[in-house]
Amino acid sequence: MRANPADGTLEPSWRRRGRAALLAMERPWVAGAVALGVYLAFAWAHCFGHGQGKWLSPFPYFNDLADAFLHGQTYLRQAPSTHDLTAVDGRLYLYWGPVPTLVLLPFVALFGPGFSDVLFTAALGGLDVLLVALLLRAAVVARVVRLDRLRRGVLVACFAFGTVHLTLAPYGRVWFTSQLVGFCAVTLAYLAALRLRGAPAALVSGLCLAAATATKNNLLFTGLWPAWFLLSRSPATARLGTWPRRAGLLAIGLLPVFAALGLLLLYNQVRFGSPLENGYRFHAMGEGFRADFEQYGLFHLHYLPRNVFYELLTYPLPLRDASVDGGGLFWMTPPFLAAFWGLSSRPRAQMVALVLSIVLTAVPIFLLMGTGYVQWGPRYTLDFTTPLLLLTALGLHRWSRRWTVIALVPAILVYLVGAVHFAIML
Repeated sequence: MRANPADGTLEPSWRRRGRAALLAMERPWVAGAVALGVYLAFAWAHCFGHGQGKWLSPFPYFNDLADAFLHGQTYLRQAPSTHDLTAVDGRLYLYWGPVPTLVLLPFVALFGPGFSDVLFTAALGGLDVLLVALLLRAAVVARVVRLDRLRRGVLVACFAFGTVHLTLAPYGRVWFTSQLVGFCAVTLAYLAALRLRGAPAALVSGLCLAAATATKNNLLFTGLWPAWFLLSRSPATARLGTWPRRAGLLAIGLLPVFAALGLLLLYNQVRFGSPLENGYRFHAMGEGFRADFEQYGLFHLHYLPRNVFYELLTYPLPLRDASVDGGGLFWMTPPFLAAFWGLSSRPRAQMVALVLSIVLTAVPIFLLMGTGYVQWGPRYTLDFTTPLLLLTALGLHRWSRRWTVIALVPAILVYLVGAVHFAIML
């Protein structure tokens, strides 16, 4: 034991080591490296525990599409499976946005379509954690939030090991890769808004948001907070002084987004002969979804009660068949409850921008045909986790350090169980 300088009491060594670990997680490069090591450990246990002997998932569809792009076509030349693919005129397509394919393109060009999507998502997961640590630091410097190093370390550790991110990063697969790329792009957009100034901030943030939108369309709405911040809080913006100039700044940010949307329409036209057809209605969905899809379509209020239950209310422990449908966001990640304290933060406009970024991004999720099966926790909520982290940070400084750390423990425990569960069952 050692004396605690804060109050003169003796501090147990386990508490001192725990605080040191959380403070280390506040450091971006340390957090990213630690997360990468954990993700690789789970990836190794999964790949070699199943006797695969290779770091490749059963569904590396973005690799296959990158291979197709390199051969001048938009339909797959090869596919290890047809599950969840779109079949039109005897050709196989992906309905997911093309940005992950473009990111993977140089790797597939160098190493072929057998390039490890498992290693790719693990590395991308480590990058995501690093970016979250950078984002929280930048938010403090910009006076968006008030968080000491310990609470920032808690939030970074929570994101890395106490959210669905832990059960997505180690396992490759087209669905998980898409979400990780989308999260990375959104977080870069927020970071650009916080770290840059004026037109460069708007342009880089807009480019990142364009990439996010061309990965998953609903991520467009996460751009509300960066837009508000650049127009209302940035010192460079405040000096502009006139609405025409602010409108110009907004146009700079929106131009890449509109360009991305236009390219998506062209991509659909080339593939399916219609700019509004993305192939989703032709995909090889699980038979359990088909009856509802034929009656209600892809988005409908009919799906709302089920999605609310699996995204917000249920709990996966003890293990049961329903565990793969999701889990309650706030019960599985208790530190996110601090977001409700963030609702009383000032300025009110900032809080509203964050809430709208979350809610509008979530609307398609809660009206969608499926919950994200197979998953551990509410997988689709990763789409709005970047603004949720900032809203949580706004409320977390109102919590004591003790309760902040206590809330972290069940989040990490339940997701460690989930990651082990995934390593066995996937």
